[in-house]
Amino acid sequence: MRVGVIGLGDIAEKAYLPVLSTLPDLDLRLHTRTPETLRRIAAAYRVPAEHCHADLDGLLAEGLDAAFVHAATSAHPALVTRLLEAGVPTFVDKPLAYTLADSARLLELSRERGVGLMVGFNRRHVPAYAASRELPRDLIVVRRNRVDTAREVRTVVFDDLIHVVDTLRFLAPGTIEHVDVRARVVDGLAQHFVLHLSGAGFSAIGTLNLRSGSNEEILEVSGRDTMREVYNLADVVDHDRGLPTARRRGDWTPIARQRGIEQLVLSFLDAIRTGAFPDLDDVLRTHEMCELVVTEVEKHNT
Repeated sequence: MRVGVIGLGDIAEKAYLPVLSTLPDLDLRLHTRTPETLRRIAAAYRVPAEHCHADLDGLLAEGLDAAFVHAATSAHPALVTRLLEAGVPTFVDKPLAYTLADSARLLELSRERGVGLMVGFNRRHVPAYAASRELPRDLIVVRRNRVDTAREVRTVVFDDLIHVVDTLRFLAPGTIEHVDVRARVVDGLAQHFVLHLSGAGFSAIGTLNLRSGSNEEILEVSGRDTMREVYNLADVVDHDRGLPTARRRGDWTPIARQRGIEQLVLSFLDAIRTGAFPDLDDVLRTHEMCELVVTEVEKHNT
């Protein structure tokens, strides 16, 4: 399978290439507009020079069977459009685009062309998160803290808060009927968000603090006198009627598997082989909720 990797920044280098390079029957092709990065990554993963491209046309001429897009979010719409129009099944980092209109257009193009498209929501594949769907979930809380990363509202919602939004949607045990958004914005820069989703018998609360004293993510699901806490996607504490049991990650568990990246890659490659791609409407709903958050925050902070 001829697999193109587009964009060779931190996400590609630290998360995806270590997985892709170990899978049998994959023939990697690389694309970035930065010559030095292209040479360095090609050498690290032993990709021949003839399979390295500084322009997208050269990459597409290779006749790709699949592509992974890890470029900047602003470049997603143009890149994904070219790939889908060329008939190349495409995996793209979240978000699909910075606007709902662009995301909807790309999803519709995937349907029209009959070309598979998958958006990388890795939390859905984190073992401790996925297993939490089997637990009582009357109350779900996701806290995501960052250090000194206050940014413009739309950018931070679609690049960062989207993790919280999609995790709450993924773990919600029923239909979300109510959405409440609160945020602090100073001089046009988002400082924190509080999101409250609710439906019949459950509440889901998510926070993103961009001026926190720590970089961390904590998930808590509870119901029927039980609770699970997951720290930084890995370490788990289960509470049953007042008795806590701690389970730390295995010492030899690869980081890519612990963070759901390996599972995402395998799921995408399996979808290409079987034609069973994830529900595009579900992808759209996460982007719709992010657009709603932007609208609500801007309405109350202009």
